[in-house]
Amino acid sequence: MSKDFESMEDSNRSANAGIHDVSDPARRLWVQGGLGTLAATVLAPLLGGCATASMGGGPLLGFKSIPITDKDTMVVPEGYEAVAFVPWGEPVGVSGQMPAWRMDASNSAADQAVQMGMHHDGIHYFPIGGSSTHGLLAMNHEYTDDGLLHPDGMKTWSAEKVRKAQAAHGVSVVEIELLDGRWQVVRPSKYARRFTASSPFALTGPAAGHALTRTEADPAGTLVLGTLNNCASGMTPWGTYLSGEENFAFYFDGPDAPDADQKRWGLRKTGFYRWPEHDARFDAKRHPNEFHRFGWVVEIDPFDPTSVPVKRTALGRAAHEGAWIAVTHDGRAVVYSGEDARFEYIYKFVSRDPIAPGGAKANATLLDHGTLYVARFDAAGSGRWLPLVQGQGPLTAANGFADPGAVVVRSRQASDLLGATKMDRPEWLAIDQKARTVYCTLTNNGSRGAKDMPDVDAANPRAMNVMGQIIQWTEDGDFDAMAFRWTHLVLAGDPANQRPEARGNIQGDIFACPDGLTLDARGVLWVQTDMHASQMYKGEFKGMGNNQMLALDRSTGEVRRFFTGPVNGEVTGVTLTPDGRTMFINIQHPGETASDRSDPANPSRYSNWPDYQPGGRPRSATVVIRKKDGGPIGT
Repeated sequence: MSKDFESMEDSNRSANAGIHDVSDPARRLWVQGGLGTLAATVLAPLLGGCATASMGGGPLLGFKSIPITDKDTMVVPEGYEAVAFVPWGEPVGVSGQMPAWRMDASNSAADQAVQMGMHHDGIHYFPIGGSSTHGLLAMNHEYTDDGLLHPDGMKTWSAEKVRKAQAAHGVSVVEIELLDGRWQVVRPSKYARRFTASSPFALTGPAAGHALTRTEADPAGTLVLGTLNNCASGMTPWGTYLSGEENFAFYFDGPDAPDADQKRWGLRKTGFYRWPEHDARFDAKRHPNEFHRFGWVVEIDPFDPTSVPVKRTALGRAAHEGAWIAVTHDGRAVVYSGEDARFEYIYKFVSRDPIAPGGAKANATLLDHGTLYVARFDAAGSGRWLPLVQGQGPLTAANGFADPGAVVVRSRQASDLLGATKMDRPEWLAIDQKARTVYCTLTNNGSRGAKDMPDVDAANPRAMNVMGQIIQWTEDGDFDAMAFRWTHLVLAGDPANQRPEARGNIQGDIFACPDGLTLDARGVLWVQTDMHASQMYKGEFKGMGNNQMLALDRSTGEVRRFFTGPVNGEVTGVTLTPDGRTMFINIQHPGETASDRSDPANPSRYSNWPDYQPGGRPRSATVVIRKKDGGPIGT
């Protein structure tokens, strides 16, 4: 979700330092000198991680940059094509249950439960037998625009509308195949599944069975109904899908006076949705522990249609953007994650055991045992990983952490006590396995430097940071290291802006609000943007146009625009086939309004992509990008 919420995702009132408070004046030179200085001094050691980048000796970025646009369409470079695919409402392919999409939004909740969900986000391609032409797509559906989802929008709210909204959330798995040069959905498919806000999920790890996760409906505290606000995604080395539950607090109504723990997690008296009116488990006054059963990283086995997905509580509870895995030299999994909220934290989890051969079944409990850490970014470009271990330092029973389960349920409070660094909305991450370097998008933070909020120093001109940046760090040793070295890769912005904090230092094509991120096999860092409808086309965003995807050559620092999406749509989610010749990305909420809810009387006021039907409803959809000559993407 792209909006930089004024209050709903800003609950950190700890005294911990912010990322800009610890910047070293000695590191000012690259900010003043531009990204070329950074490339020469910081990025050079990373080049060994992409020695095969050119795949034949050509330039890493072999396409011609495209211009900024504000048109309601997709644009790709010359020699490429982009095709909309599996939009919201298309049947996923469950045998005997394939209701057709209805443009008037009259599909029922039962229909929606076997159709593609709304607001596509994180996505991954899982090859069948290693194939680049036959595989599975797993993707998240972050949230709903009820003005589009129902014929009359929010009017006359009902239990059926709640059920349909819950069915439009979650995750889809579809089988796809490349036939005659076009990707098609295989229907029916034994793999086709929908996971919704009503599907059963096992709860494992330290919070399973804990007093804080037991409810009237689930006194054992081991089985949760539903996943929601699923944002970014990762793929494990053993072939499963990781999905982050992000802004879960929006779905709950809280007590008139939330307690300190509830406030720390952003629980309000009235949430953004109206689910509690017809689903009592989202009424935190009646069922306060249900609130603790969301905010986890979910693991799904897309190849086993009988498997029950799992919420991995050892990875910590947070407004998880997603989760991404590196592997240590001795084979252990290291899971990096950040939470997309202002002044929140970056985490990593190091598994106790090495990854076992044998795929998902052999690693069914791997992510239940290990150590969770939170990042502290110190001055002079150094940093430390602080262990969230019960009984160590301030994480004692006296401070509300009587056992490991309490630590992971209250991971924000634990991180506050440890002195972790408050960040500017950490979102997607990308990992260079060989260089031991991790990249993270810090989308924006309009409250940075505001009254009673963490300030910035002279070395980091990002007060009222509406533009965002990308940070990188390299572990001091293996991925399980306790220390790291960090710097900013690039500060987003437009040099035409009057305010210095909004100009950035981009070498090449400008962008704002970096969000989606991936590092491809050739070494290209792909960056997607998430400007919100309330920001776009005016003020400091006047010259930015629609949201876009860009390619960054880490060896030179050059940024080149590759894709622009339809009006008010977020460009998000990116995955490639193993041969690098097909790229799948997602367009979320095309035609978004400033309020995040459309007018059901005029749902296509801003956009009717991708169907372009007069009076039609805009639909989130996947986009298939291929090079017309069949070559690798980006060449």
